Amino acid sequence: MSSIIRPHAEDVFAAELKILAKEDKRPRPENWQLSPQAVVTYLMGGKTEDGTEIEQKYFGNRRLMEIAVATLATDRALLLVGIPGTAKTWVSEHLTAAISGRSTLLVQGTAGMSEDAIRYGWNYARLLSEGPTENAIVASPIMSAMREGKIARIEELTRIPSDVQDNLITLLSEKVLPIPELNTEVAAVKGFNIIATANDRDKGVNELSSALRRRFNTVVMPLPATMEEEVNIVKTRVEKIGQSLDLPKTAAPIDEIRRLVTIFRELRSGRTEDGRNKIKSPSSTLSTAEAISVMNSGQTLATHFGDGELRAYDLAAGITGAIVKDPVADKQVWQEYLETVMKERKGWEDLYRACKDL
Repeated sequence: MSSIIRPHAEDVFAAELKILAKEDKRPRPENWQLSPQAVVTYLMGGKTEDGTEIEQKYFGNRRLMEIAVATLATDRALLLVGIPGTAKTWVSEHLTAAISGRSTLLVQGTAGMSEDAIRYGWNYARLLSEGPTENAIVASPIMSAMREGKIARIEELTRIPSDVQDNLITLLSEKVLPIPELNTEVAAVKGFNIIATANDRDKGVNELSSALRRRFNTVVMPLPATMEEEVNIVKTRVEKIGQSLDLPKTAAPIDEIRRLVTIFRELRSGRTEDGRNKIKSPSSTLSTAEAISVMNSGQTLATHFGDGELRAYDLAAGITGAIVKDPVADKQVWQEYLETVMKERKGWEDLYRACKDL
């Protein structure tokens, strides 16, 4: 059988979750696989009593993760908000893996989504032959989570049309999902909750009503605070993805990661890292996730079309593509950065030439 490209978090880190559960003596909310403290340890990394190293999954403020986990231990739903690439989806998947042992109860928000994805649908063959019965219902991931006392995930909540979003209000307030066709309802089992993510930079966003927003505790996911933190995130994720793609470790040298992160941070902030020069920012978000993508693209070019070692010209195409989203305004910003910052930077001549050639 072929290897799975992207296995679920609960499968990748099954050994860690098993050890944490075995050693965890703290109180656990009903239907939780781990205590809140152990969930945070799983996310932030650490050592177990037997010396097993727990890999760090989230690089950032520990207190944010404690707030997120504490929210899920109450009857409040959790909303993770931030620009693309701030690990919202990554954190939501690992939270559900650690708490429920299952991260697959997922609703992917889209502009064309119907309320069936949040409530339930029907098996039309059975509906025609039997009429509306319990057996004819096709449960949504949220209905399944309610029945099993699990945590469901909703990705891109603000992409969902407002009238569909409103189906969550009763569900989150009363913890029941009415089924009027059967004159009954599904009541949530203890342990049920929802983690939603929202991108506050996306075009076509459907703002949450105040009624719905009140039913969530909101945690704002920030970009990495320091250069070292962001370099570490990119390095760790690139190595993991590179392993799954059978790419050599030498294809992602730390020096190239540092140069890429420097470019992204400077263009994002509108000033050079030393704070001396102001520069224009492009329309693109230039998130950590995009930096990881650029490095993976460069790795692949170096491995399959080079000698296996990533160099400036392997990075250049990905950098330009990530920055220049608007072919007019962004291109001008990028050209200005090349001439006023990169050209003058010692040791960056190769990257400057490679980007100019494109």
